[in-house]
Amino acid sequence: MTVPLIATDLDRTMIFSKAAMGPEQFGRLDLRCVEIHEDAPLSFMTADAVDLLDALAAAAPVVPVTTRTPKQYRRIALPGRPFRYAVVSSGGRIITDGADDKSWRAHIDSQLSGAGADLGTVVAELESRIDQAWVKKFRIADELFCYIVVRTERQPAGFLADWTGWCAERGWTVSQQGRKIYAQPATVTKSAALAEVRRRLIDDGTLAAAAPVLAAGDGLLDADLLEAADRGIRPAHGELHELDFQRDHVRVTETVGALAGEEILAWFHAAIPGESAA
Repeated sequence: MTVPLIATDLDRTMIFSKAAMGPEQFGRLDLRCVEIHEDAPLSFMTADAVDLLDALAAAAPVVPVTTRTPKQYRRIALPGRPFRYAVVSSGGRIITDGADDKSWRAHIDSQLSGAGADLGTVVAELESRIDQAWVKKFRIADELFCYIVVRTERQPAGFLADWTGWCAERGWTVSQQGRKIYAQPATVTKSAALAEVRRRLIDDGTLAAAAPVLAAGDGLLDADLLEAADRGIRPAHGELHELDFQRDHVRVTETVGALAGEEILAWFHAAIPGESAA
């Protein structure tokens, strides 16, 4: 049995805000804060999940794979760190030994040249479709993609479908994850960046060529990661669950919220020779 490569999304898969896990879990679970933002605790894992991820990182190569920008990623104090590689900006950047991998970003920029609408066009169109009555924030991330933070109770019923259609015709992907709605170039994917990390780990002897890839994620921007993995797992909550994303090689957790994060980590452990989640 070969040690696998572990690739996992972070927000709503491994780490959870109070809103993401819900008041019932937040009030009764033994939680550990893993992110502080603006002097306030923002993201949490259960105490058992912290121990599981710490042990997992010691037993197998683990690659965090996230939509977060490098700055947002570095706010998280993940157990098991430092990680040799991390995929951030939804695959737009690779962090290698804590530093931005400029060669990968140059590769991404060359791919984007002439492929679909440019960022400025998408930003201008999005700005024309929103207003402050239901949008709290508008952000451009890493000069690569954009997102809005919305008041979901006021979000127009047809906005997401209309915006998704407009973007799809121009080579962009839209994903809503809780209060955030992302738009990013379809050519930028988490799976492509992870494939590059895997190639490097095989080339330097860290990973066996036959090693399987195990992946976890909850959002539409994780779908390609799960599709490309040898085996995957997703929580029974989030965007993919709402879309009823089903694949023969992708398991769905029995639990939700932060407990699903524990279940995912236990599933990863079960795939490692000599390891157990106990």
